[in-house]
Amino acid sequence: MNTLPTRLEAVIFDWAGTLVDFGSFAPTQVFVEAFAQFGITLSLPQARGPMGMGKWDHIRALCNQAEIARQYQERFGVLPDDDAVTAIYERFLPMQLEKVAEYSEVIPGAVEVLGEIARRGLKVGSCSGYPASVMRRVLERARAGGIAIEQVVASDEVPRARPAPAMALQNAIALGVDDVAGCVKVDDTCVGIEEGRRAGMWSVGLMLSGNAAGLSLPMWQALNATTRSQARERARQAFAPAEPHYYIDTVAELPGVLGDIATRLAHGERP
Repeated sequence: MNTLPTRLEAVIFDWAGTLVDFGSFAPTQVFVEAFAQFGITLSLPQARGPMGMGKWDHIRALCNQAEIARQYQERFGVLPDDDAVTAIYERFLPMQLEKVAEYSEVIPGAVEVLGEIARRGLKVGSCSGYPASVMRRVLERARAGGIAIEQVVASDEVPRARPAPAMALQNAIALGVDDVAGCVKVDDTCVGIEEGRRAGMWSVGLMLSGNAAGLSLPMWQALNATTRSQARERARQAFAPAEPHYYIDTVAELPGVLGDIATRLAHGERP
């Protein structure tokens, strides 16, 4: 009996930098501002480094960096332990709650792609490095922009968030899929791609709409052929350790990838 999956069943999306918030600026800018309140200078590229993780884990990863740990030690006399991380997180969270809606505009093409996915009869799930309290704000803004995804898993709703596979797998369970190999994970971060691969899913990396490129929508629209190619190459290099199965610029290009995956599944391929 052939037990291999033969059909595509579900697509699981990240949120910031994937469906909303072109360039993934909401968490990035708030990290910079939260660390500044502790007298620590954090650059935007530094803030982007661990993007996609749960936000406490993200702050822990930042505090593990030698230059940031040095700044903290110079100011407080000790290296940042978990209590210090929690203190920064507790400062970060209300700031994120206050500002996330400002940055959560729907990414061009997302509404149309979700409509196409529905027409194909595929299930839709989602997950985020945001905690549930922040996701509620994101979902409110997304609904106003035409996106309503019922299945959402936040980073604080699983024992271990990205790069562990728990959020992706929780989506697969909730959606009732037959085989994770019939699922596609779409994300703009390395840890989000790794999450999908660890879950046994096809993974699609978004090169230009999210964290990998760090471009605002106007910046992306202003790219010419040369600068767009350069931005893609930088994003590919950033994604390389996670090994996405596919690379596309933005979610608007996803339907073609889904068609290719469906064909490969029909031919007996797995992720």
